[in-house]
Amino acid sequence: MTKDKTLEELFHAQTPKFDDKDQFMARLTKRLDAVEYIRQYQEATLRRYKMAMVAVFVIGIISGATTIGFLLSTPVDVPLFTFQVQTGFLLWLAQNSRIIVSTGLTMLITLGVISIYNNIQDIKSLRKNPLLLY
Repeated sequence: MTKDKTLEELFHAQTPKFDDKDQFMARLTKRLDAVEYIRQYQEATLRRYKMAMVAVFVIGIISGATTIGFLLSTPVDVPLFTFQVQTGFLLWLAQNSRIIVSTGLTMLITLGVISIYNNIQDIKSLRKNPLLLY
């Protein structure tokens, strides 16, 4: 409470001095121009973020559809890759290549969706508080 009263008294004690009206207006105009420049820069940055998000989304859809189409077009009993070995880990990897590739693709698509959602949330927070851009 005491600090609030002290601050209030401090603000009431201040009296701005306007000695030169032209000089004051020039400084005010310069500051307003700087604010306008920053606002335009932030809007341009948000537009670039949006365009990048759309481009990544389209590329993700196309590459995901192509990969899933390739997986579905190949025969089920034929492995996607072979190592020309008969024992060990590489044989297991070759036999389960379709499941491994499908799981990896699913995880990659999930990661992409989560990152796109996260970027959309970041853009929304930048709209609410444009000073977070810096």
